[in-house]
Amino acid sequence: MSAPPPDGEGRGPGPVVLTAGADALLVELGSGEETEAFHAEVLRRRAAGELPGVREVVPGARTVLLDGIARDPAGLARELASWRVPPLRRDTGQAVEIPVVYDGPDLADVAEAWGVAAAEVAAIHTGTEFRVAFCGFAPGFGYLTGLPDHLHLPRRATPRTRVPAGAVALAGPYTGVYPRPSPGGWQLIGRMPDPAALWNPDREPPALLAPGARVRFVEADTDADAGSGAEA
Repeated sequence: MSAPPPDGEGRGPGPVVLTAGADALLVELGSGEETEAFHAEVLRRRAAGELPGVREVVPGARTVLLDGIARDPAGLARELASWRVPPLRRDTGQAVEIPVVYDGPDLADVAEAWGVAAAEVAAIHTGTEFRVAFCGFAPGFGYLTGLPDHLHLPRRATPRTRVPAGAVALAGPYTGVYPRPSPGGWQLIGRMPDPAALWNPDREPPALLAPGARVRFVEADTDADAGSGAEA
C-alpha cells in the first residue's frame, strides 16, 4: 500500500490508498473536488458491476472509504491507485429543494464579510447550486459545497453552546443545515422551517441528503412555520 506523506506535504498526483483493517481501504485525495470526483467514479463503477465485492462506500472531506471488501483488498488497492478519474459532472440528477427563512443571527456579519447588503445574502445563497460532498457530524447533516472560494468564511471565533435544529449555516467551503439542536461554530444565516425532513428513521432512506445529491435553497415566507425538503 502507499504510505501517507507527513502532513500532506510532498503529496504526488493521484490517490493514496491505505489499508483500514482486514477488509477496508481508505483512499486519500488531494482536494475536496478530487474526492467528490473519485467518490462519483466509485459509485459509477459499482453500479456497472465493476466492484462487486465492496459492501459500503463512505466519502469524507478528503477521503473515500471502501468497506466490506469481499476479496483481494491488495489487488483492489493497486487498481484504485491507477484509476483515471474524469472531472466531476455537476449537472445531473434531480435537486433537493430546502426552504429557508433568511433571518439568522450572523446574517449581517456574513453580508459584511461578503461585501454585500444583508438582503443580498439570500439571493447569493439561493442562486448557488450546491452538492452534498459528504455526510457526518449528526444523522442527516450534509456538508454542501458550491460557494465560490471568495465567499468561504471561517467558523465563529466563539462557538455557540446551542444551535437550534433547522439552522442554515456556513463554515469554510461548506453550507449545512443542523438536523437537531447541538453546539456549533458555524455562521448562521437562516433556518429551515421544518428540519424534521432532514432525518426520519422511519423513511427509506432516512436521510434527505445523500453524498452526490444536488441541493437548491429556496427562500421561504418570513412567517413560514411549515415546509419540507422535496425533490424538484
